[in-house]
Amino acid sequence: STAAGQGVRRAGQTPGALLASGLAAVAERPVDLRNVALPGARSDDLERQVSLLLADPARTPDVCVIMIGANDVTHRMPATQSVRCLTTAVRRLRTAGAEVVVGTCPDLGTIEPVYQPLRWLARRVSRQLAAAQTIGTVEQGGRTVSLGDLLGPEFAANPRELFGPDNYHPSAEGYATAAMAVLPTLCAVLGLWPESDRLDGSRREDILPVAKAASQAAREAGTEVTGARAPWALLKHRRRRRLPASAQTEPAPSSHPDAAHGHT
Repeated sequence: STAAGQGVRRAGQTPGALLASGLAAVAERPVDLRNVALPGARSDDLERQVSLLLADPARTPDVCVIMIGANDVTHRMPATQSVRCLTTAVRRLRTAGAEVVVGTCPDLGTIEPVYQPLRWLARRVSRQLAAAQTIGTVEQGGRTVSLGDLLGPEFAANPRELFGPDNYHPSAEGYATAAMAVLPTLCAVLGLWPESDRLDGSRREDILPVAKAASQAAREAGTEVTGARAPWALLKHRRRRRLPASAQTEPAPSSHPDAAHGHT
């Protein structure tokens, strides 16, 4: 639902459109967006989505954004199955030559209709899945961005602004917050972000074992994890920038497809 932008009124407010517009602004060139997300889908739908994207070898995307996990938690899909589906999708995309950025499972403990102790349990399960998703994605050559701890405090502090009318799916402002978290990594994976991959100790960036990096990322706001030499991973906190005003417009086609697919 996140990648599909369920609940917003205009296509330009969906995360895919926001990311494509932001990427176009940074790259200073048009971006072709293909969105194969399906509201309500779980990780086992990624096989279908990836097959759609790779059906035409001449149109293999340069980069794919996957946002997945929340429906897996709410439908009690076993984490092992969820992660297996995700890692298979990442491996297929990487083998085809596409870069992959995964927005990991959001923090379901921020949803207003969920009360304690279920809220505590939802937060715990969400973080565990996000950490497992990070490990699986990095092992397949992708990068992850933690959505859980980035959106959690902001959604908890501003539930009326960042949640939609159903108090479950994000509002347009909530989707923009998620897009701003993912955009720096999306640009960096294409070599377009004006920051190097050099670690900055002042921002608590580090090189850690993959499992430890995944666990820490699941607890910290907007943390990017990317693979280094096994079994190590880079833990980064890229500076977020506001999306350009043009992010509300539809992206124009070009030779740089940005495929946003999968969802939470």
